[in-house]
Amino acid sequence: MDHSTHTTHLSSVAAMAWSGFALAAVVPGLMWLVRRSPLWERVSPPPGVAVPLLVLLHAWAMLGGLVGLAPPAGPFVTEPVLLAGAVLFWVPVVARTRHRLSAPGRCLYLFLAAPLLDLPALGVIAAGHSAEGIAMIVGMLPLGITAAVLTWTWVDREERLAAAADGWALPVPGGDPRV
Repeated sequence: MDHSTHTTHLSSVAAMAWSGFALAAVVPGLMWLVRRSPLWERVSPPPGVAVPLLVLLHAWAMLGGLVGLAPPAGPFVTEPVLLAGAVLFWVPVVARTRHRLSAPGRCLYLFLAAPLLDLPALGVIAAGHSAEGIAMIVGMLPLGITAAVLTWTWVDREERLAAAADGWALPVPGGDPRV
């Protein structure tokens, strides 16, 4: 592998890792900062639409070049479309809209979406681009971490509320459980 090929390979690995990280961490982080914006109500798809849409967009962005479906401009087209799909995907989790999921719904939504979003990366690996596919999977790890944190928070809140409702329960460390 000459220097030019090696550099191209490293840049495609970095691009895949960044793409996954942007989808799984950057987009929801930025949305969280403006989660109370009235804009979200206008772009709030039902969760049953948002997941398949993102899975299909992700497959197109990751596998399109391998199967001849990539647009001529490549990532200059696919990445913005994928990021728009990621915004729509995260709306039911982050924003307060008519389609906002309950705490158990958010957990289930993210835990079900994570392996579906890894499928295109497995296709990239199967096509012989192991490093790129693994970089995508690693870049998207924040999605699973977010699902785990939301689950822990939900379970902890439910335990605090149950303890507060029980007249015989000991005081909850850290103050009022309804906070």
